[in-house]
Amino acid sequence: MAATASGSQDDLRNGQQRPMLASQRAKQEQTGPSEANRTGKFGGYFTLGYKEGFHQWWTSISPAVAEHNVMSFVPYLRKPPTHTETGSAPASTNHSTMSIHDDSAHKAAPITTNSITDPYGPRTWHSNLVKLSGKDRALNEFSVERVGEKIDDNLVILHGYGAGLGFFYKNFEPLSRAQGWKLYALDLLGMGRSSRPSFRIHAKEPQGKITEAENWFIDALEEWRVVKKIDRFTLLAHSLGGYMAVAYALKYPGHLNKLILASPVGIPEDPYAVNAAMPEPGDSTLANEFSQPESDVTQTSNPNIPESEKVGDQNNFWNARTQAEKERDEALAKKRGDKNTPTAPRKPLPKWLTYLWDANISPFSLVRMSGPLGPRFVSGWTSRRFSHLPPEEAQALHNYAYSLFRQRGSGEYALAYILAPGAFARSPLIRRIQGVGRQMMTPPPVSSASSPSQASQPTVTSPTKVRENGIPVVLMYGENDWMDVNGGYAARKKMQEEKERALKGKSEEERKKDNGDSKVVIVKKAGHHVYLDGFEEFNQVMLGEMEDVRRREGR
Repeated sequence: MAATASGSQDDLRNGQQRPMLASQRAKQEQTGPSEANRTGKFGGYFTLGYKEGFHQWWTSISPAVAEHNVMSFVPYLRKPPTHTETGSAPASTNHSTMSIHDDSAHKAAPITTNSITDPYGPRTWHSNLVKLSGKDRALNEFSVERVGEKIDDNLVILHGYGAGLGFFYKNFEPLSRAQGWKLYALDLLGMGRSSRPSFRIHAKEPQGKITEAENWFIDALEEWRVVKKIDRFTLLAHSLGGYMAVAYALKYPGHLNKLILASPVGIPEDPYAVNAAMPEPGDSTLANEFSQPESDVTQTSNPNIPESEKVGDQNNFWNARTQAEKERDEALAKKRGDKNTPTAPRKPLPKWLTYLWDANISPFSLVRMSGPLGPRFVSGWTSRRFSHLPPEEAQALHNYAYSLFRQRGSGEYALAYILAPGAFARSPLIRRIQGVGRQMMTPPPVSSASSPSQASQPTVTSPTKVRENGIPVVLMYGENDWMDVNGGYAARKKMQEEKERALKGKSEEERKKDNGDSKVVIVKKAGHHVYLDGFEEFNQVMLGEMEDVRRREGR
């Protein structure tokens, strides 16, 4: 596989023709507005031409090769390891390319960079498929480990809806410089290059359906943790992954030492019904994910967010909560008439979209059904989200996204059970996020022997349940994020109130042991994909948070 993937990578980089998206953008710049007029209302939205789109559909590369090509842009990792146990061939209507191949020929050997070629090495990079119990359940994993160092801490990264671990290619190398850490990135079950078992909901009542959909993902994450024999870890999760990270922390307490939510979905309540009066389309924040030009995200500053709130040269994320923050929170609460629930703009949704959502027809179903038009449809999103990147990287991400979007549907069908139309959660996290780090848990059993003669048969005692002492929670947003940052402030407020309640009447010693801190971080000139839009500041923030974990753990 290494030779095949590497060859595909060389074809992309060294071929005679320019990347397709870059070529189409150049054509649009040359032809001007008249070209968009000739191609109709949406002509300027889908940047990939019909001919180029058909060519990509006909010659589509496999998800494994697409992932490999993206990962080849990781610094100091010219030939990344890429297993082919899943995603070894392009999608087919008769066969799922996410079927699991167990033979050793499809496994990837780890690659170790030395201190000569890697100034921050040596480091070992590994691509792996972690088998879980049950039929067709396995998680795609990419890991980076520092060689010759004791691993004390683990960072686990989860992507958002329909995405894959390759989208974090700008973060793997900088974050793996941290001493004492091992980095893992996972594809959620039923997404990316993880296996794609059939998704079915058996519950009849609404809350049961929500819980069952959440458990689909978080039970797989917990089983992965057990298989890897990891006791505690720091969890970084984006968008829908952030929603699932909160659900995981509530169901499986005691295994997180920090929770970092990057533009998480599902925090605020939905203050409007789907059938409410529709405002102008420009008021929609969800629409920005598909229509907002990347220049509006990475090259503009949001005047609605004070400069003191943004991460930048001032490094304000190190500072404690300021009086200005308190005054702003109070003003927002007073304006809302509620202390905990953030405001959110109305989500104007056409009836056809509401129908498709409730019928559980995912956006990726439309990509699959569109056949040769699929790459063109996907280009409407990728050309905007990745336009700030070098053309070769933007093209590799477009190919990667399309290769994943056209795979057999699986975990994507959970969306309609978790989110209502408009990207509001059916069970909002604002109602339960204060419970993160405050759950009852059972410590591991303790073995004891009362005398040497009983040493061969120690007594195993089951300790009584204890309550968690809180965990640090970081809510990170881009300053031009379409996700509602007020949800982050409201979540922080609820967690702070819960901490005060939990520590009421406690001794000074018990207060010192509590780790329940929370804060909101805003990254300058970044949008919803904060880890990619503002990757340099994002990585700086993350390294600071990782160092904070080691300080708290006394390392």
